[in-house]
Formats: sequence, C-alpha cells, structure tokens
Amino acid sequence: MALFGVLPFSFLLSCIIFFLALLWRSHNKKSKLPPGPMPLPWLGNVLQMDIRNMITALQRLQERYGPVFTIYIGSQPVVVLCGPKAIKEALIDNAEAFGGRGPMLALGDNIVKYGMITTNGERWRQLRRFAFSTLRNFGMGKKSIEERIQEEAQFLVEALEKTRGHPFDPTTHLNQAVANIICSVVFGNRFEYEDEKFTALLNLISQALQLFLSPRSQMKNFAPRLMRVLAGPFDKLSKCIQDLLTFVSQRIQAHRESFDPNYPRDFIDCFLSKMEQEKDNPASEFHDDNLVVLVLNLFFAGTEAVSTTLRYGLLILLRYPEIEAKVHEEIDRVIGRNRKPSMEDLTQMPYTNAVVHEIQRFGDFAPLGAPHSMTCDTQFQGYTIPKGTTVITFLTSALEDPHHFETPRKFNPGHFLDDNGAFKKNEAFLPFSTGKRVCLGEGLARMELFLFLTTVLQNLTLKTLRDQEEIDILPQIVGSGKRPLSYQLCMFPRP
Repeated sequence: MALFGVLPFSFLLSCIIFFLALLWRSHNKKSKLPPGPMPLPWLGNVLQMDIRNMITALQRLQERYGPVFTIYIGSQPVVVLCGPKAIKEALIDNAEAFGGRGPMLALGDNIVKYGMITTNGERWRQLRRFAFSTLRNFGMGKKSIEERIQEEAQFLVEALEKTRGHPFDPTTHLNQAVANIICSVVFGNRFEYEDEKFTALLNLISQALQLFLSPRSQMKNFAPRLMRVLAGPFDKLSKCIQDLLTFVSQRIQAHRESFDPNYPRDFIDCFLSKMEQEKDNPASEFHDDNLVVLVLNLFFAGTEAVSTTLRYGLLILLRYPEIEAKVHEEIDRVIGRNRKPSMEDLTQMPYTNAVVHEIQRFGDFAPLGAPHSMTCDTQFQGYTIPKGTTVITFLTSALEDPHHFETPRKFNPGHFLDDNGAFKKNEAFLPFSTGKRVCLGEGLARMELFLFLTTVLQNLTLKTLRDQEEIDILPQIVGSGKRPLSYQLCMFPRP
C-alpha cells in the first residue's frame, strides 16, 4: 500500500517540476534576459547557491553560463558580469546605462537614502562632485597628502617598534594608521593610537562591514521581503550603524561650535560652508543628513579596504621571505635607510610596485564590488536588461582571469613584470572596479599602500611564529567578502 501512495506523489511532483521548467523557459525566452539556472517560485536560486560562499557559487555558474548570466534572489533577477571584457564593456562603454547604484538595504534607511555610495540621480552627482573637488583641495592626489601619509607612516613604525619583537596581531596598528589619513582630511586632526574613542570608532567600522558582508545581510539587500519571513531583524548591524552616526554627528556639532566660514579647516567645514551658501534653497542636497552619511561613506571607503590589504600583504611576506628580501634590497638600493619613501620612488621600484599590485589582486578585498542598477532598458551582448535590474560585477573573475594572469590562484609578482623586470600594467586589474562608480579613493589607496608598506619594510623585518610552509594565505570567505585569516607576527629593527 505504501508503494501505491509513493508512486502518485512522485508522478505529481515530476509533473509540477516539469510544468515549472516549461514556465521558466517560456518566461526567460520572452524576457530575453541572459541565461541562468532555473529559479524556484518565491525563492529564486537561493537553494542552489551557497550564500555562505557566494564567490565559489558564482564561479561555478560562470563556468556553465559564461561571462553574462542571470540569477534570481527571491523573485528579483540579478545579472552577473564576469571577466574584464564584460565588466569594462558594461561600466565604461555603457557607463550611463549601468551607472545606477543597486540595493544596499541591509544598511538601513538612515544610510541608503543619503550620502554618496548608496544614492542615485542628482543627489549622487552633486555629492560626488563636491567630495571629489573638496578632497583634491585638501591634498588628495597632491604632495600635501603624500607628506601626511609619510608622517603617519613614521608614527606607525614607532608603534610597531614598541612591540619589541613580541608576537602581536597587526590589525589594530594598521587600522589606526590608515584611518588617521581620513581623519586628518575630514576632522582636521589625527588621533593618538591610544585614544579609546578612536579605537572604538574603528572597531565599529570593522564590525559594521563584517556584518554587512554576511550572508544574511546580502540576502536582505536583494530579497528584503523574503528575509523578513526567514531571517528576522538585523539588530546588530543597525546598532553599529546608529553608533557610527552618533559619533559622526557629535564631531559635526563640535565643528559647528567653532566654525568660521572664511577659514575652512577640513572636509566638514567645507560642507558646512556649502550648507550656509544654499540655506535658502529648499531643494539643496547640502543638509545634515547628507553630511553625516557622506562622512561615514568616506570612512568606509578609506579605511578597511587599505588596512585589510596591508594586513594581507604582511601575511604573504611571512609566507614568502624571499619576496620580502627582494623588496628590502630594492628599498636599500633606491631609497636607502635615511630618507622617507616617496611616490617619486615608485617608477624606480618595479618589483615593489609589482608586489603591491599582486597583494591587491590576490587579496581581492571586494569580490562583488558594490551592486549596480540599470538606469534604462539596455541591449547588452544580445540580451535585454530592463531598467531597474540589479547588476553584480564579479571582480574576482577579472582578478583571477587565466587569460591575463598565468597563475591566477597563486601569489606571483611576475603577473606585473615583463621579461626585463620592468613593471607592466594589466587590463584585468580591477580591484577598485571601473567606470562612473569607481572608488573615489582609488588614488589615495594606491599611495597609502605603497608608502606604508615601503616605510615599514625600510625599518623593520618580519618574523613568523611558525614554519613558513604552514602559513595559510588563502582567504577566509564569508558571504560576499574575503579576509586573511587571523595571525600574529614579530617585528625587529633591520640589521
């Protein structure tokens, strides 16, 4: 009797699956979206993807469907772009169409509606234009900001020397050094490394970013209705964001109390001055909500990515002391021990430059970048992508493209060196993305990575607590993010 009960159920289930497959094929052919796996009703492809490791799941789909494919998260289609050719064709050749910002709903309404990173249209244009020009006025890309990084690099070396060869985790030191560059531009001053409020701020930023990159948060970004049913509230991330907004608001209020519109001291003063100029304009984008979130945008963009990349770089050099030795040799030959490294040295240090680039490529801090959104219906590679569709640029697929990198899964500075040992660019090197939404702080980040790393290695040598062969440099993948595993090292003055 049990058998006669199972057979009808199996037949009915097979019919349902067959019917759904026909519906999906008909819908996909009609919509002309790029191909992709068949989604389930309401759930989409969630059950077919490991949301705890979206990078590996997307790599498998790329192998099956090619450089452009569609996945469904809940009932929402998401188009995924893979490889440098497809990414550049979209973000550069079709910059306007792919220039919208996709959903980042996990950050909450207080963030996504304001500032520069999560907004669209006129608000985004005005705030990005203001941020770019103001940061340049305060030295971004100029000698003055280079001198500021050089000064902070010396503070970092002093702090590292105080470890006196004892094992330690370099995370806090690197976070503090990198964050102080943004602090000097935004707040007009740096913080001492022992400052408790400064340490609390950096911990909040780090925690918020980790929570945002978690599988639950990424699901909420793309399928908020589904997550309201399945995952419950996002109290931890919301609290982190609120604490950060409170910290920034307090700093802005302190600026207001000593503000002189004739002598702007920093980024906040410049924004306050702009607010004063447009106080009679009811449609002005220069108001408190945008200021608070814009300042927070600068911290998110200007701290965690660089400090994590530096931390990854030190781990890699522990694993490959022969690479550290070559960098030491080039530093001694080009710079010596008695003067500060400068950006002018970069052209004479091809090997160090290649190492810095390879750290960024291998570290792959933001594998999915930030989501884009279509601003209009667009024909792309023979498919039709409707207005409002979310688009993911799978940056890992460019940074690990086997056609551009000989050993894509291995650390190899040779990826950026020609046969004569000269530095060579690589068109697949897209750690900051590209196009209209490229990271605003790309130039600053490149400067920080080179100057901080060379200054540390000019003065110190690294020692591991384990056999170098036991050091694991493969990234820890959580949701849509990559991080180096936690580690400790020792640092000693160079002989």
